[in-house]
Amino acid sequence: LQSRRAQLLLVNSLTFGLEVCLAAGITYVPPLLLEVGVEEKFMTMVLGIGPVLGLLFVPLLGSASDHWRSSYGRRRPFIWLLCLGVLLSLFVIPHAGSLAGLCSPQPRPLEIAFLILGIGLLDFCGQVCFTPLEALLSDLFQEPDSCRQAFSVYAFMISLGGCVGYLLPAIDWAFLQPYLGGQESCLFALLALIFLGCVLATLFVTEEAAQGDVLEGTALKDASPKPSPRCCWRVTSCWLQGRRALQAARGLLALLPRLHGLCCRVPRVVRRLFVAELCSWMALMTFMLFYTDFVGEGLYHGVPRATPGTEARRRYDEG
Repeated sequence: LQSRRAQLLLVNSLTFGLEVCLAAGITYVPPLLLEVGVEEKFMTMVLGIGPVLGLLFVPLLGSASDHWRSSYGRRRPFIWLLCLGVLLSLFVIPHAGSLAGLCSPQPRPLEIAFLILGIGLLDFCGQVCFTPLEALLSDLFQEPDSCRQAFSVYAFMISLGGCVGYLLPAIDWAFLQPYLGGQESCLFALLALIFLGCVLATLFVTEEAAQGDVLEGTALKDASPKPSPRCCWRVTSCWLQGRRALQAARGLLALLPRLHGLCCRVPRVVRRLFVAELCSWMALMTFMLFYTDFVGEGLYHGVPRATPGTEARRRYDEG
């Protein structure tokens, strides 16, 4: 029982880390875009890159992880790949100006490009990573009671991560500036450390094999009880890898008709719930995108495009 609880906490620690990074990043990103000269109408378009890509790739990655076979399990390779994208974005966003200065004598256009790249990577990888993470929870805790407990802890970790993520940008990290740089560098370095610790926790998760894997392994074992030569083993291994890749490709191609059929069979009550959820998230995201900038400009009367060090810029940063 203690082992199951440990597995539950280890998996959901990544949920906490993801939500901390997304909450803090979404809070800090709009002012960064405005400070480099991106207009508000284009700012919303930049922040929409990640959700649009997620809408396209979430079903594909979910289907691919269902058919993936490796020594690290089905879900964790996808989780680690997406987490690598999150870590890369946490480095690119605060250092976009420095990276642009190293690559071009006119760094401003390239700085905007690096910043957009980092923001899109953070939003896309962070949002999409929840899909294999939820699937991993379902694989590990298949009993009804265990599944309810697992997703209760999952929901709690999301709420806790959101609270911590929204709190971190409000703290003045001036005491760390001699070591890590400005406020943005300190915040994103702290986020990277928190997230890296949460990712390392997943190394200790024992991912259980799915029922199909067990049956396939048993069938292969019964079919070939005698040891085979090395050349035959290589041929068999290549054949199995090709077969799995073909199964994954077939699953991806068959996904769109299945999604269309599923949408047609959705009950009317679920459709109404979907519309309510859609409107709620649209309102919430709009509020979150403009709230930080409103505090800096409307309440503190700052100017995001003012020269660094001026009174107008100082008031905006303080807000």
